Amino acid sequence: MTTMAQESGRMARGPARDAARSTAAEPEARRDAGAEVRRSELAAFLRSRRERISPEQAGLVRGRRRRTPGLRREEVAHLAAVGVTWYTWLEQARDIRVSAQVLDSLARALMLDHSERFHLFALAGTADPHPNAECTGVSESLRTMLRQLEPFPACVQNSRYDILAHNRTYGQLMCDLDALPQEDRNCMLLAFTNAAWSQSLVNRDEVARSMAAKFRASMAEHLADPAWKALLKRLQDGSPEFRELWARHEVVRATTRTWVFRQSRVGLLRMQYTALWTGPNSGPRMLTYTPQDEETRERLHRLHGLVLAGPSPRSAGEAAAV
Repeated sequence: MTTMAQESGRMARGPARDAARSTAAEPEARRDAGAEVRRSELAAFLRSRRERISPEQAGLVRGRRRRTPGLRREEVAHLAAVGVTWYTWLEQARDIRVSAQVLDSLARALMLDHSERFHLFALAGTADPHPNAECTGVSESLRTMLRQLEPFPACVQNSRYDILAHNRTYGQLMCDLDALPQEDRNCMLLAFTNAAWSQSLVNRDEVARSMAAKFRASMAEHLADPAWKALLKRLQDGSPEFRELWARHEVVRATTRTWVFRQSRVGLLRMQYTALWTGPNSGPRMLTYTPQDEETRERLHRLHGLVLAGPSPRSAGEAAAV
């Protein structure tokens, strides 16, 4: 015969067991929800990168009946050497396993730069086996063009002002660029947080104001992009000057084509720059600097000769200090 005390004990234990099960299930539910959010972010990121690349940039024929902006899914799958169905599932945020080797292939197929590659691996929850790999958005033909432009400085930048590639003259134009880690090779960061780069800019205040305004205008199209938000945070955390300029909400798109640099080894350089898109759509662009006068031309040749001869004692000391 069941006593009232026994029955009361059972009734008390029942809710307790249910509460224990619920408590144990909560961390697992949170993990599942977090994984689902990452898969959704990964899917959206892949779609956005795919849609910005034209067939011509990827070496493909456009064709007449193309409605998809950028590349098609099957084209990305072909370029990355993965199955079309598998890649489609990835863009649909399906729960599938992605290896580091496949992520590396996708990064190359989608021409991701260093920051975008880091973001891809982070969303996939996979360690990058080549975290310091060269940016994949610059083809060997573009690198050849950069070398052929010497002694004129030239580089390839993305829309976020990351320096994806540069020739040897550009590498010594404002600071020892090769001594910096890849994640710091960004023109905005350098202008506001690197003393050597900043000091090389004649009319520094005017240039800084213009750059901040151009960055705000460019970021309007990337407000939700994690890489852009991360760069903005680095600038705001690292530069009171940038914070003050950013608070003005100034926007600029057209700027002067004439730049004057104070190069530490050869003196003033007066140059005009030209920006060329590397494909039919906006994205990575090649910047070339050509001399405005004969004196600058001679100084560029002298700088190039110094670069070929090796680093000066001063630049070597600066590199060691970085």
